[in-house]
Amino acid sequence: MDILETDAYDKRLRRNMSCALLLSLLPFFLSSALYFYLWSPDAAPSVASAGVKSAPALLLAVVVLSWNGGQSVLGVAGGLIFSAVGDCCLVWPEYFIHGMGAFAVAHLLYAVTFLSSRYATYSASSLNRVLYLILLVVGGAFYIYLFPFLQKAKNSDLLTPGVGIYFILIAVMAALAIRTRHAAILLGSLSFMVSDASLALQVFKVLPPIEHGQIFVMVTYYLAQLLIAVGDIRAAEDKDDFSKWKRS
Repeated sequence: MDILETDAYDKRLRRNMSCALLLSLLPFFLSSALYFYLWSPDAAPSVASAGVKSAPALLLAVVVLSWNGGQSVLGVAGGLIFSAVGDCCLVWPEYFIHGMGAFAVAHLLYAVTFLSSRYATYSASSLNRVLYLILLVVGGAFYIYLFPFLQKAKNSDLLTPGVGIYFILIAVMAALAIRTRHAAILLGSLSFMVSDASLALQVFKVLPPIEHGQIFVMVTYYLAQLLIAVGDIRAAEDKDDFSKWKRS
C-alpha cells in the first residue's frame, strides 16, 4: 500500500476501534444512569444500593480487561476494582476509613500504570514543573484548610494522618497523569481530585448541607473513572499500533 492507502487504512482502524469501544462502554453508561435514577438522599444503606453504586466501576474494569488483557489487573483495571470496593464501603458512613483505604490503593495502581512503558517518557518541561508545583500548593493548602475539621471528626486520630496520606497519593497520581501527556488521563485525574475535594467538604461538614452535593460528587467521580479507563485503553492501542485490529 502507498502512503495515502496506509493513511486511509489507519483512519478506518481508528474509526472501527472508536465504535467498538463506545459499544463496550454502553453497560457503564446504563449502570451510571441507573444509579442516578435510583439515588435518594434519604435512602438507608443497603447491599442493593452498594451494588448499584459500585457497578459502573466494575463494568469499566471489565472493559479495560477485555481491551488491555490480564496484566491490567495490576494497573487501571485493578484500580477500578478497588474503587468499586471503596464505593461499597462509603455507602455505610462507619466504613469511611476502609473506603478511603481502598481508593488510596486505586490511586497507587493508577500511578504505577502511568509510569509503565505504555506511556512514552518525556523530559520534564518548565510547564510540567509549574503544574506539579500548583498541585503541591493546592493540595497542601486544602489539607491545611481541612485540618481543623478533621480534628473534630470521629476517629480523628486515624482520619487526620489518613487523609494526609490520601492527598499525597492522589496528588502523585495527578502529577504522573500530567507526565503521560494524555488529555483523557489528565482530565480524569483532575476530575477525581475535584470529586474527592467536594466529598471531603461535605463529609467533614466544612460546608452546610448542599441539595445536590452528592450528585456532583458522583458525576465528577464517574467521569474521572471513565476518562482514566478510556485514556489507558487508547494508550495501549497507540503503543501496539493497532495490532489487535490488524490481527482480526
